[in-house]
Amino acid sequence: MTVYADSEAPPPKGARALGLAGASLICLLMGAAATITLLGSSTHSVSVRIPLMPSASRAPVQPVIRAEPTPDTPMPPVTQVSHAGRALIADPALTENTALGPLPRIADDGRKPMTAYAAPAAAGKFRIAIVMTGLGLSAKATQGALAGLPPAVTVGILPYASDAPRWLSAARARGHEVVLQVPMEPFDFPDSDPGPHTLRTGSATSANTERLNWALTRFTGYAGVANLLGDRFLSDSDALAPVLTSLSRRGLYFYDTGSTLRSVVPTVAGGLGAPFAQGAANLDTIQTALEIDRRLAELENTARTHGSAVGTAFVYPVSVERIALWAKSLQSRGFVLVPVSAIVSAPKQ
Repeated sequence: MTVYADSEAPPPKGARALGLAGASLICLLMGAAATITLLGSSTHSVSVRIPLMPSASRAPVQPVIRAEPTPDTPMPPVTQVSHAGRALIADPALTENTALGPLPRIADDGRKPMTAYAAPAAAGKFRIAIVMTGLGLSAKATQGALAGLPPAVTVGILPYASDAPRWLSAARARGHEVVLQVPMEPFDFPDSDPGPHTLRTGSATSANTERLNWALTRFTGYAGVANLLGDRFLSDSDALAPVLTSLSRRGLYFYDTGSTLRSVVPTVAGGLGAPFAQGAANLDTIQTALEIDRRLAELENTARTHGSAVGTAFVYPVSVERIALWAKSLQSRGFVLVPVSAIVSAPKQ
């Protein structure tokens, strides 16, 4: 895994610039080494660009994931019901076997993947869901997240990992609900490139459908789909509507990670009657315990006001640690931790 750092401040001049450049290089190398030590090596070829320090002029951003193409070897057809522990991860009735691989579908009896693959939810007046994204990027980070997080936390798995089905099984066996992270076009594409099957705003609907189906066939057992990057795509109604329509027809919900204020997901999904949820906060854009704790407190305030709230985090070890600690006393403060499916808006009948 390769880590880069971005600096947004204008470069100083003369000797001062040379001195600062040298210091920045040293910090960059130290930051790269620290990140590799924390996250561990990836099981596939991926690189992540993580800003070492946020700019004072704008909000810090989530990591930019650069994923190299993986072999397009289709998963075998789903011919029998499969479980991971007690959790369902595959069902022929919920599957359309295609040349690409198994696609989710609504069963003939009306069952939907978003309910069949959902994790159980506790009852409570004020509900909070947490989505931990980036699983499959690093084996060490993924194992740490699955070992440390409460089962009620929803996890997002990347489609590029060759061992994604194994991570899905491990997550479901531990009680987690799973969302598939589908790569979507960010504003600074291709500088930030989420992968070779990215959904694009300038592409024909048929091309985006083909890319979406590629992602959907990487593994089975997920209840919904979340965006991987996608600021530009989520702000374009014409590009977004066919995708939400397709997901709804396959019985999946869509989770908007809340990465952009320009998102039109609530408007488009509401008009289509498509099930969705939207993140209220990115919890770890600044990766410190103090800042993550502050964002979690804000998430509680949002849940008290609206009855429910969803927060998004990345598989940083500090994020896993703070969320796990926060969840231990959550019930004593009047909240209940639930999977995203418990907060998803009900589609129109």
